[in-house]
Amino acid sequence: MLLNWLAHVFLSEPDVEFRLGNLLADIVRGEELRRMSATFQRGVQKHKQIDAFTDSHPLVKLSRSRVSAGFRRFSGVLVDVFYDHLLATSWDRYSPIVLDAFTAKFYADIESSKIELPSSARVTVDRIIRHDLLGSYRHHEGVERSLRRLSAYLSSRWQREFALEQGVADLIAQRAGFDADFAEFFPQLQANAMERR
Repeated sequence: MLLNWLAHVFLSEPDVEFRLGNLLADIVRGEELRRMSATFQRGVQKHKQIDAFTDSHPLVKLSRSRVSAGFRRFSGVLVDVFYDHLLATSWDRYSPIVLDAFTAKFYADIESSKIELPSSARVTVDRIIRHDLLGSYRHHEGVERSLRRLSAYLSSRWQREFALEQGVADLIAQRAGFDADFAEFFPQLQANAMERR
């Protein structure tokens, strides 16, 4: 299940296949992945590198501790999505290209490319483009929609109800702390992603 889509695309090389590999690493696996291009596969490796750096970082652990006890089990999920919100809302700090232009170009690059994606990945990419899911993270409603989709997925898989979208209240209540964590963490993630190209 994709969570921090925007960061993965942003931290990619400016190549549509690489970006799609970084974006879709949790969906395209096994034999389907082996059939993809070397550039797509390098994007998948970048995704794994980003996740490993993020998951082990003390500032990310601090952010996870800000999530209330009722959602602590899913604090990693919530922080991933919150961080995409924080990236979207502070985008001009990290990119000279405005967010709408960045996402529009990525979507146009996908639509003009001849990349054949497995059907599940194609459905996901079509939904991202149709609903501008990358750009939607700038709004609390976009974060809630993302978490609602994840809750529906988890509910169908585990046969119990989830309401992760209610965790957005933690983002709002602890906004100053999350902002401070992210502002210190994200440049370190950028540097790590650049070093290992």
